Amino acid sequence: MKALRLLPLLGAVLLLASCSTVRVASDYDKDTNFSDYKTFAFYKPGIDKAEISDLDKKRVLRAVEAQMLAKGFTKSSNPAVLVSIFTKAKERVDVYQNNFGFNGGWGWGGGFWGGWGGPWGWNNGFNSNTVSRTTQGTLYIDLIDANKKQLIWQGQGTAPLVTGDVDKREERINLIVQEIMEVYPPQVAGN
Repeated sequence: MKALRLLPLLGAVLLLASCSTVRVASDYDKDTNFSDYKTFAFYKPGIDKAEISDLDKKRVLRAVEAQMLAKGFTKSSNPAVLVSIFTKAKERVDVYQNNFGFNGGWGWGGGFWGGWGGPWGWNNGFNSNTVSRTTQGTLYIDLIDANKKQLIWQGQGTAPLVTGDVDKREERINLIVQEIMEVYPPQVAGN
């Protein structure tokens, strides 16, 4: 019986573990030689349009800068690549229905052993519905060829947002940016 009581708790732990991942996708111009790009700067007009707080913008930009430097880029006033960001957010509602237990009895009905839930049936189980609401945020990181003014690479990461604790929020932003930048540069044949 204790095992049955632990099942909803186990489900909640698995749910939280699955929410901690970042879903990443990227797209790029297949005719671009990404090894030609060594310098970067932030594209302020694009960043100014990002619909997040100024504090979160600073966190994202610090994380992007750290990742760009780790990839061998140098920050420059005459960059080969301009970096821009934008964000989207939406509420995600998940309903989990847990029906545990044993149903049985006798009476009318076409169920196993003569009937389920008829006038003399019984239910030794329990039903539990869990509703989870999270805000899913998507961060887009755009790399733009500074000379051609054309988008050459876009990475996006979608994950539940963290509110409250500043350290956890910064840690989450760093993780999201790191996961997005792991797929840059794209694995292009010939590069």
